[in-house]
Amino acid sequence: MTRHPPRLVFLTTVAERQMRRWIARRGSANVSGNGGQGFGAPAAGVLLHLADHPGATIGEVTSALQASPAGTSGLLARMERADLVRRRTDPDDRRTVRLDLTPAGTAALDDVRAALAELNDRLTDGFTPDELATVARWLEHVTRTLA
Repeated sequence: MTRHPPRLVFLTTVAERQMRRWIARRGSANVSGNGGQGFGAPAAGVLLHLADHPGATIGEVTSALQASPAGTSGLLARMERADLVRRRTDPDDRRTVRLDLTPAGTAALDDVRAALAELNDRLTDGFTPDELATVARWLEHVTRTLA
C-alpha cells in the first residue's frame, strides 16, 4: 500500500482558520469598552505591534501584518472608532501619520496577551519540546520559502 504524505497545505490552512476564529470568539467575549465589537486576529496583531513599536507608521503596521494598505486602513479606522488606537501627525514630517495605543487599547492588549497565552498552552499541550521545535522549524521554512 502506497503511503501518501500529509496534506500539509490543507492542514495548515484549516488550522490557521480555526486559530483566527478562536481568537475572534475569545476577543469578542473579553474586550469591553469598544462598542462590543471585540477583536480579531488582525486587530490583535495591531495591538501587539503598537505595544512593541509605539508611534509606528501605518505603512509599518501594514508590513508587520502582511496586509494590504486598504485592509489595514479599514481595520485602523474601526480600531480608532473603538478607541483602541489613535492617529497623530509626525512632528518632523506632517505627511506621516503615527499610531499609538489608547488606554482602552492597552487594556485590550492585556486580553490579547492572555488569550494568546491560553491558545499557545492549548496548542502545545501533549507535545515534547523537540516536537514543537520541529513544527516551528517547518513553519519558519514555509515562511522563508514562500516569501
